[in-house]
Amino acid sequence: MQKHRHEFSIKVMAKVLGVSRSGFYDWVSRLANQSKHQQYRIELDSLVQQRFIVSKERSGAPRLTKELAGEGSKYNQKTIAASMRRQGLRAKAARRYKATTYSKHGLPVAPNLLEQNFTAEAPNQKCDPTHQRRTLS
Repeated sequence: MQKHRHEFSIKVMAKVLGVSRSGFYDWVSRLANQSKHQQYRIELDSLVQQRFIVSKERSGAPRLTKELAGEGSKYNQKTIAASMRRQGLRAKAARRYKATTYSKHGLPVAPNLLEQNFTAEAPNQKCDPTHQRRTLS
C-alpha cells in the first residue's frame, strides 16, 4: 500500500486488501517513530546481509565478526549470530578438495594420436587410421 499510495486511494486499497485504514496509518506512524534500538537492528541486519552475500554465503558469525572488526566496526559475535538467525542466513560449508584423477597409476595409457593438432579441413577427418567402421548386416 505504501508503494502505491500516490496511484490509488488508501480507502480503495484497504478495502481490496481487506485491511483497516487505521491499521495502515498506525503502521506508517510506527515506521516513522522507530526507536534507536530498532534503527540499530535494521542497520546491523543490512550490514550483516551485505557482508554475508559478499562472502558467497560461506561466512558464519565468527568470521563475519572478525571481518567487521578489521574494518573498524566492533560487534559481539552473539549479536551477529542473532542478526543472521533473524534473517534466516546460514553459512554454507566449503567443500573439501577431492582429487578425481590419479596420474601415477600403472595402467596402460592410450596413445596421443592427434599430438595436439586439432585442426581439420572437413568433418570426420581426424580419426584413427587403424580404426575400421563396422556395419551391421
